[in-house]
Order: sequence, then C-alpha cells, then structure tokens
Amino acid sequence: MILSDEVFDKFIKLIYKRTGLYYENNKKYFVQKRIEKRAELMEMENLNEYFRLVKFGVDSFEFYKLINDLTVNETYFFRDFPQLRNFAEDVLPIVTKDKGNSKKIKIWCAACATGEEPYTLFIILQEMLDKPEEWEIQIIASDINTEVLQSAKRGIYESRAIKDVPPEYLEKYFTKRKEKYLVNLNVRKSVTFKRINLMDEYEMNNIDGCDFIFCRNCLIYFDDESRRNVLASFYESLNPGGFMFLGHSESVGRISSAYKVKRIGDTITYSRPK
Repeated sequence: MILSDEVFDKFIKLIYKRTGLYYENNKKYFVQKRIEKRAELMEMENLNEYFRLVKFGVDSFEFYKLINDLTVNETYFFRDFPQLRNFAEDVLPIVTKDKGNSKKIKIWCAACATGEEPYTLFIILQEMLDKPEEWEIQIIASDINTEVLQSAKRGIYESRAIKDVPPEYLEKYFTKRKEKYLVNLNVRKSVTFKRINLMDEYEMNNIDGCDFIFCRNCLIYFDDESRRNVLASFYESLNPGGFMFLGHSESVGRISSAYKVKRIGDTITYSRPK
C-alpha cells in the first residue's frame, strides 16, 4: 500500500483536529508505517479505505487504535530527578504550608504513559509529608493511549523502568517477580487512571481542584494553538497557588501570560496566582 501525500494530509488533519497532535512531512515515514500496520490488520484494500474507517468508524474505535500506535511512551521511575527533587524539597512545602488544617493534596499527571510518573509522585509524597497517613492524597493519571493505561494499572515493570529508583524505595514500594517488578498494592490503589484527550474540552473541564499538574514532554508534540488550549484548561484545573510542571524543553512564555513564572531552586515553575 502506498500512502500518497494527499491521503497523508487527510490523516494528519484528522489526527490534529481530534487530538492536537501534529505530524509534519518529515514524520511521514513514522506515520505511514503505523497506518500500514493497522490497515493490514483490518484487511483494508487501500489506505483511502482505511482512512474512511478511521474517520467514520463506530465509537472511534479504530481511530484510537491508530493513536495508540502513534503516541510515544518513553518514561521511567524518577525521570528527571533534579526537577522531582525541587518539587519534593522546595515546592511541596510551599503548598502544604498554605493548606493550614486542610490535609488534602490533588495531583493530575497528564500524558502519564505507562504510569511511572504518578507512582513516583505518590512515593515522593509518602516520603516527604509529615505523617502521610493523615493526608488525603488523590492522584489522577491520564493519557490518550488506552493500551498504556492498561499497562499502568497492572503496575508491572522491566528492570530498565526502575533503574533510577533508590534502593530503599525499591525494597519498600516494589515486589520483585522473577526479572520484573510489581508496584505494591498500596501504591497502585492510590492512583486513578483515566483516558483523557487533552483536546476534549468536556473531559478537561471535569478535572478541577488540583494542587499540582505534571505534563512533562507532551506539549512538544502540539502546535501553538493546541498548546494554548491545553494550558488554558490546565489553568482552570489548578487551585489558586497551585503549580504546573513541564519538561525542560517546554515553556508557556509566548503561549500564555496567565501563569506566574518563577524559579524555585533549580526549576522553572508555573503557578496560578492566588
């Protein structure tokens, strides 16, 4: 099957319209291989026929199957440790101090992939909060890829994923199963996984009251208009005084002026003003 420029253009426009993900022409080979794979599995005669299935299929089932193949999910526990250290040692105390007698923390991990980040954040809270058992901790982890969410819920990881986990945490929060590692039940049951499309305004509006939002290394796949929409939704989801963490190569500077930008420790943070 040959993916013509015309059909490629139809695919990327549909994907962009529904998800905000934008693939330029230099990504054509990457996109084509995944389209061809799905088209062959669905026994399509040509890629134009497959496009019609993706666009008009019942419940968008095939569309999201294709998105599962297109989205990249490279992550591991305690990824970008310096930023997490700043969250734990510098930013978290600011928020907890403002809580007063309120013992509730809500975190949203957007684009959580296979779950290493939300589980990492729960472990950090357990280690950093004074008397964590007295706190109500709510962690929502979302992704558009349904397959990685199922993997995240299982909480079973290869050794590569836990390579940066401190040994004492590995012993305390994981159980080794042959060559793999299972996140202990008390950690798994503390994270709620949801499929959320960051371009879906209704789904985004259903999450509010967040003290922290983590969306690291995701916005790099969006164009400015899509980034602007996502950042506006995140802003509404944050509590006044809440913080958003992005990847080091991401910035809100020229996209949104709503956030207060501040360097805390070694990390650039974005907060919703009180």
